[in-house]
Amino acid sequence: MAKNTQRDGKAPTQRMLRVGEMIRRTLSEILQRGEVHDPDLARMSITVGEVRMSPDLRIATAFILPLGGEGKEEALDALRRNRHEVRHLVVKGGTMKFAPELRFQLDGTFDQMDATRALLAEDHVRQDLDK
Repeated sequence: MAKNTQRDGKAPTQRMLRVGEMIRRTLSEILQRGEVHDPDLARMSITVGEVRMSPDLRIATAFILPLGGEGKEEALDALRRNRHEVRHLVVKGGTMKFAPELRFQLDGTFDQMDATRALLAEDHVRQDLDK
């Protein structure tokens, strides 16, 4: 899981990272097994890249991307429509005191990696790297 900053420039606490990773794994398993009763989600394979927790652990923001990158908005809409059922399934499998509110956003990590690769492949940049 990537190190994220959410608390006025401060790094997340170990507890935030641990709970975020637990929710990410549980959410991935739920989506992989198709436990959500929605035909739109059943036909999609969705990757959960990261889950960021708020400092009070009440809000979990999951960064998702459909496999292959096709149908991003459809996947996001389907997860947002079913967020209450997904929340129930996530908490049912965990040992958390409170059920965090789930929010879903598209994961831009792969787009950033592609842009970085393209930048490094440019001739004037490659020229500096080869020195």
